[in-house]
Amino acid sequence: MTERERVLAILNHTQPDQLPWLADLAYYVDALKTTGDYPKEYENTQWDNGLQKMHRDYGPGFYLQGYHPFFTDAHGWEKSVEKKGNVTVTTLTTPVGTLRQVAEYSPQSFSTGILEHFVKGIEDLKIYLWLAQHSSFRPNYELASHRYETVGDHGVVLCYTPKSPLMDLLALYAGLENLTYIRMDEEEAFSAILEELEELYTEPCEISIQSPAECIMIPENISSECAASFYDPYMKRYHQKWTGAIRQLGKHSFVHQDGTVRGLIGRLSKESGFDVIEAVTPLPVGDVEIGEVASLIDDRTIVWGGIPGGMFHELSCSDEEFDRHVLHCIEVMTSAPRYVLGVADQVVPGSSVRRIKRVRELVDQYGKYR
Repeated sequence: MTERERVLAILNHTQPDQLPWLADLAYYVDALKTTGDYPKEYENTQWDNGLQKMHRDYGPGFYLQGYHPFFTDAHGWEKSVEKKGNVTVTTLTTPVGTLRQVAEYSPQSFSTGILEHFVKGIEDLKIYLWLAQHSSFRPNYELASHRYETVGDHGVVLCYTPKSPLMDLLALYAGLENLTYIRMDEEEAFSAILEELEELYTEPCEISIQSPAECIMIPENISSECAASFYDPYMKRYHQKWTGAIRQLGKHSFVHQDGTVRGLIGRLSKESGFDVIEAVTPLPVGDVEIGEVASLIDDRTIVWGGIPGGMFHELSCSDEEFDRHVLHCIEVMTSAPRYVLGVADQVVPGSSVRRIKRVRELVDQYGKYR
């Protein structure tokens, strides 16, 4: 079977010939491009053919990079960006006020940290609501359509909806500390704004689920210790609405849950109805043993993940430890056709190509179902 056939078999609750193995290489690839070390043979031609060749050569099937399949149009507000060295100041200017974010890029980690969030209090949250009220959306389906050609038999096509409004604020626009204080100090206004934002997110969500993609992800980046207390009042309703809509279209709903999973994975599965919990992070990085995950979720929920991304870097552990972890994941995941071996959550910059390729060797040798 091809890697695409294997994944689709799992998504449709049938047993393929062996365990599927797919990986998110985006972080790893972005670092190579930043340093100028991205191999020329994989430089992107039209519709990322080079990236697809890398996946074939290195072994993992393709499902990301997903993307939001829509354009956003601003009506009556402007965005300006000022860069000084590694610091970027972004300003959103509206007739009702201004939001300002300060972020700093780290060349060591190839990542950006937010020093000052857009939303710092309830008045900023009201401006954020105004921005949402004065934005509109248009389909951007071209890449998703062409990926069926370029990915071919080596994976599946996935697109993103917006995050839930709560996770947009927690992860991107306000941060956990600001959001917690806003909720404590202005709970009634906070709840009303979140409810209105859910309605305003309907348009981009509809565009996303109607895209050509067969897999639709709500890219929440949920870690239980940060989001569990917000989940029932502010996130579950949004998830239930869109997992139901995705299912009605005959597509597969994904949620990205990395970090700690114990506090929320059961609710995401049993209450919100996600088909796939993706990027599941087990011990020694997460808070569950990979063999325990199935006992926490519905019998038909698919577990996707297992290998912490840092383990692909040779400084993180020995080759023996790496093989031992991957083989343990394979042993658990070949017990039933409800798993996809993947990365929790991304292969990190500086990782070993040899280790990425090693997973394919181990899966092909030991990945038959018992």
